[in-house]
Amino acid sequence: MEANFFERVYQVARQIPYGRVTSYGAIAKALGSGRSARMVGWAMNASHNLDDVPAHRVVNQKGILTGKHHFDGTNLMQQLLESEGIKVVDNQIVDFEKHFWKPEVANS
Repeated sequence: MEANFFERVYQVARQIPYGRVTSYGAIAKALGSGRSARMVGWAMNASHNLDDVPAHRVVNQKGILTGKHHFDGTNLMQQLLESEGIKVVDNQIVDFEKHFWKPEVANS
């Protein structure tokens, strides 16, 4: 079940548009597992060997870069976001609502 769940998380994460972000909880809700935000976080942490999963675009519900310590280098997550035009101050995305992307997944 867990590997399948992780792959479903990655399918959603791959859809996050350049210059946008979403939250662990929004991905969990899109997958019909609204209480699984923590598992989404585990999936993002496990995705660092997958170059096609933009884990840097997944943050917590308040726009805070809670997963930044899982990236190589101290500020890599912030640098990746800033390279896409997203301003980060004190580990928090500025104008989070403006950059937020709500994933929608059709039930299959």
